[in-house]
Amino acid sequence: MTLRVLDENNQPSAGAFEIRDRWGRVYPSQAKRLAPDFAFHPQIYRYDQEIIELPPGEFHIEFSRGPESFKEKRVVQIGDLPTELTFKVRRWIDPSLKGWWSGDHHIHAAGCAHYSNPTEGVHAPDMLRHCMGEDLKIGANLTWGPCFDYQKQFFTGEIDPVSRFPYLLRYDIEISGFGSHRSGHLCLLRLRNQMYPGGDSMAHWPTLCLNSLKWAKAQGALSGPAHSGWGLQVATDKLPNYIIPPFDGIGANEYIVDVTHEVPGPTGALEPAVDFISTVDTPYVWELNIWYHTLNAGFRTRISGETDFPCIYGERVGLGRSYVKLSGPLNYDDWCQGIRMGRNYVGDGRSHILHFEINGQEMGVDRSELNLDQPQVVNVRTQVAALLDESPQPSLQNRSYTEKPYWHIERARIDATREVPVEILVNGLPVASTNIVADGRVYDLDWQIPMDKSSWVAVRILPSSHSNPIFVLVDDKPIRASKESIEWCLKSVDQCWNQKQNFISAAERVEAEAAYEHARQVYRARLAELEE
Repeated sequence: MTLRVLDENNQPSAGAFEIRDRWGRVYPSQAKRLAPDFAFHPQIYRYDQEIIELPPGEFHIEFSRGPESFKEKRVVQIGDLPTELTFKVRRWIDPSLKGWWSGDHHIHAAGCAHYSNPTEGVHAPDMLRHCMGEDLKIGANLTWGPCFDYQKQFFTGEIDPVSRFPYLLRYDIEISGFGSHRSGHLCLLRLRNQMYPGGDSMAHWPTLCLNSLKWAKAQGALSGPAHSGWGLQVATDKLPNYIIPPFDGIGANEYIVDVTHEVPGPTGALEPAVDFISTVDTPYVWELNIWYHTLNAGFRTRISGETDFPCIYGERVGLGRSYVKLSGPLNYDDWCQGIRMGRNYVGDGRSHILHFEINGQEMGVDRSELNLDQPQVVNVRTQVAALLDESPQPSLQNRSYTEKPYWHIERARIDATREVPVEILVNGLPVASTNIVADGRVYDLDWQIPMDKSSWVAVRILPSSHSNPIFVLVDDKPIRASKESIEWCLKSVDQCWNQKQNFISAAERVEAEAAYEHARQVYRARLAELEE
């Protein structure tokens, strides 16, 4: 069977095909798959004019191309002679037409569900195929512990030559399975040199996250903790909440310390040690709670969306995404810079925040900062869209937030309707909400929100999409939104140290103690500002 795969403009494309016979058996057989097909997938990815061999009979085919398009289902009869079938993408939305480019900053070509035999993971053409089949424009392919010494050969410091614009693949690093990973895995993007000085593998890396961040930031990298919620689990769905989590995992644990540090960038000027916190691939309460508290303490870390494919999620790349707004042509460096500037929203691709401004100040532009001389009512404008099936899926809708999928538009559905709430947050708390029908239409929404003190403001359709903040400064005062949040941060530094100190090497012990004490002093100073 020859597949014709066309995009919405009738141009040759790629797509995902799940093929089953009348008894539900998957073709080609998952047990016999090698790259580019993955044995842990029911679907395969094919380009236009590629061929699939099937025996004669009845087959049920599901064609898809990521969350921005509709799925197509059809039943076909395969005979003894070759045949040709045409599949065309039908979109419900295309954020790229408005300058929003999708990307997943955390995927892997080796480890977890990937092959380790007969090859050490898969190669770049295989990962690009999957990105294109899911209509994911940017794929950050991170080399980590498993197969590190084999996969490191693909790093160039540039986008991989297999890239087909606008689908760009680049190799970078996740510190996972080595070095400081016990204090929290780190995604290091836009590296120019992938190897920490002192060796040519992964055995010699620092055990203090901050030291790896210093090295990465000095070469202009974008950096942040991976799968942020691990180690931050709490027995509540309240957001924000003030329970001190155990800090016993591999998520945004040492982040509570590193966010207080500035380190030299490529020019020598000081920059925040952490650019972003990863979201979408762990329970949203756990990952957002620490972010909200550090924002309330006055820090300006942004969020980015990830899948951690095929480890946390093996179903497909791009289940967690960042949509970055670019004014010029898409390229990897500018896409990363957009995350650093907070010119992006995150989500599952089933809802979108296509515009967010306050009094004309857009998210991610001019430091995302709006200055007011005095308290006043501000005008918040947003443009949002979402798509839900007409019929609810109660098994997903009513699932605990601690169960997969952690972010999904179905979880935002209001009862048995097709509506979802769009919320305006001020300092992590919803202050206004409007329901929209998740029918794929784009809605322009306006709010009048009182701003009494310096605050951060964001938009969310929880748990499906979330904007980055706009920082509103009143009377030129810094954001110190919550005494309780800063106290939470201060207590969390001690909790993190109790959990992580034994994983720090003797050679870095003094540095680690100083880094943690620095964080305590910063939080104490910010508490004192509130008490003045």
